[in-house]
Amino acid sequence: MKAIRTLTLPTVLMALGAISAFAQYTNRPSSSLPAKDPTDRLPAQLVGVGIEEHLGRSIDLDLTFNDENGQPVKLREFFHKGRPVVLNLVYYNCPQLCTLILNRQVEIMRQMPWTPGDQYEIVSVSIDPRETPEIASHKKATYLASYGKPAPGWHFLTDRDDNAKRLAELMGYHYRWDPRIQQYAHLAAIMILTPEGKVARYLYGINYRALDLRFGLAEAAENRSTLTIEKVLLFCYHYDPVENKYVLFATNFMKAGGVLTILILGGFLYRMFRAERRRKERFA
Repeated sequence: MKAIRTLTLPTVLMALGAISAFAQYTNRPSSSLPAKDPTDRLPAQLVGVGIEEHLGRSIDLDLTFNDENGQPVKLREFFHKGRPVVLNLVYYNCPQLCTLILNRQVEIMRQMPWTPGDQYEIVSVSIDPRETPEIASHKKATYLASYGKPAPGWHFLTDRDDNAKRLAELMGYHYRWDPRIQQYAHLAAIMILTPEGKVARYLYGINYRALDLRFGLAEAAENRSTLTIEKVLLFCYHYDPVENKYVLFATNFMKAGGVLTILILGGFLYRMFRAERRRKERFA
């Protein structure tokens, strides 16, 4: 029995090492097999959801929307003022991710000395054609109150004549509607355009910094664009094969699960070390 107890910890460590090595081996693509299409790992409802960067592309400034007061307005009214424009493609009744996008934007705005309407403009456009100017007006009031000071350059628009979809396609912003749960599958990102309406930069996720936004706005003001090197992709939905439906999530939660696994293993190993130390002290 003593020998078995003595070998317990080394055996566990060897097993963990073997598991790790096996996982690395099995996750390594075989050079003799063709690489699989990344979309093979996505549920069917997420295929086609994503962003294609179209840097330098001019958007159609004649696209018309309804503003928060219910009045028709063309995009060009927010351009050609010598100020770059931040574009949000969201929907105001989104259960989670769009709220996180706008919350983060307000947080970043508070960290910047610039004000929407002075150094830059913000145009938030609902991709949901069912949403009304009343909903946009309520959302605007909520975020301006959170911002804490006037922001005359922040505009909340709703769809008109399916122009939100046209604008999204011009931006390379692809999303899908799931009629079963009445929600959109989309990514978290904001876009920056030049004063003339050309695509200058994409910022992904909800963890970008105030410095990132300021640099993006400064480059756009000078009609320069920047290719995104690192893309943090957050889907608004996750397919649960057990429930056969989408559940809200961000992919960072998957990282949290990995951290939790490491903590559990660490706790297990710590208890094993303590148990072996006490056993040695007892039989010393």
